[in-house]
Amino acid sequence: MSSPHVFQRASAADLPIAVRGDGIYLETEDGRRVLDACGGAAVSCLGHSDRTVIDAIKAQLDRLPYAHTAFFTTEAAEQLAARLVARAPEGIGRVYFVSGGSEAAEAAIKLSRQYFLEKGESARARIIARRQSYHGNTLGALSAGGNEWRRRQFAPLLSDAMSHIAPCHYWRFAEPGETPEAYGRRVADELETEILRLGPETVAAFMAEPVVGATMGAVPAVPGYFARIREICDKYGILLILDEVMCGMGRTGHLFASEADGVRPDMVLVAKGLGAGYQPIGATLVTNEIHDTIANGSGFFQHGHTYMGHPTACAAGLAVLDAVESRDLLANVRAMGERLKTGLEARLGQHPNVGDIRGRGLFLGIELVADRETKAPLPPAAKTNAAIKKAAMARDLMVYPMGGTIDGATGDHILVAPPFIVTPEEVDTIVARLSSAVTDVLPAHG
Repeated sequence: MSSPHVFQRASAADLPIAVRGDGIYLETEDGRRVLDACGGAAVSCLGHSDRTVIDAIKAQLDRLPYAHTAFFTTEAAEQLAARLVARAPEGIGRVYFVSGGSEAAEAAIKLSRQYFLEKGESARARIIARRQSYHGNTLGALSAGGNEWRRRQFAPLLSDAMSHIAPCHYWRFAEPGETPEAYGRRVADELETEILRLGPETVAAFMAEPVVGATMGAVPAVPGYFARIREICDKYGILLILDEVMCGMGRTGHLFASEADGVRPDMVLVAKGLGAGYQPIGATLVTNEIHDTIANGSGFFQHGHTYMGHPTACAAGLAVLDAVESRDLLANVRAMGERLKTGLEARLGQHPNVGDIRGRGLFLGIELVADRETKAPLPPAAKTNAAIKKAAMARDLMVYPMGGTIDGATGDHILVAPPFIVTPEEVDTIVARLSSAVTDVLPAHG
């Protein structure tokens, strides 16, 4: 078990020591074999023992482990950037590499500000995002995010340049009789209302997750929502930043999650699945127009990190993309995602405490309730999500439960995001173990 010297996330945690990866399993020092049904935090999209990625990392280390980007670019960074741009949404032309999702969000926030400065629109300094969103744990990203549980104790440090509108969560927040399209229009129009409240000349960007991840539990937008958001951004000259750190890089069955919504972003944030856990890497992808405004202005983006464009991390990202494409893993994500959702619906769809099973591809959420009819949440003091995590681990199954689903204080959900290589048999094992864990904690007739 864990030593007394590591500063753990939870001080009382006595964690098993992981010693080996084997496909979608993690093996521990004491001989357990734990099925990873959440990719850690939707990270390990290729499992834990992909030989081609490991070999690519070793080969890069043999050639060149690190080169600072103030002095050099590298083949690995150039090749990965070209690959990403070739597959990115229309208009994206440049890639700014970082080491993770929070760094990608910070870069986007600062770039949106500098972009407008260089355009001579110096009043544009405000970012609008959504309640119950998550964009990272650094102070700028945390300010932009709407995860109240994570924000609360750091509120005095957070920027007041950020404001928030309603999330897009039809099952939870639609009015009785309201169609998905009408609901989407209503909550998207909150963006225009907020822009007008702040003053259009002060707003730089709107930031949102195409499929909201850990904070609400794999919640996709309703049809038409992002089309309306794009329309509003264009009307007021505001940048649209899509945060695909958790839902991107194939997790939803599309390499870029925004493909399913048919929306054109000005910036896209990726991380997690780009490195698949083999190396820390993230990226802020931007349009040529944003890049060229800086290039033809000051010529210098006033931002940077020591490990940005790290060649070993970029080599890993390139190998991950190779694996996803050469093995047609997006097709497996779609097929196994459908099997997983169907299996969960069959086993848990009528459970009195299961309100909603949703998501895209291998990115699914189960929202838990006290009452299916009223959608009333379970009591927060019960810490149901933590109890299910514990019950699942007792069955050697990793899932990603969270609390505060509704407003940062109430609501419980389980996030399920297994590696893209998952087989039908492994999907069935996930369904069986998770269903048993849920009924252990919430007996169907108890």
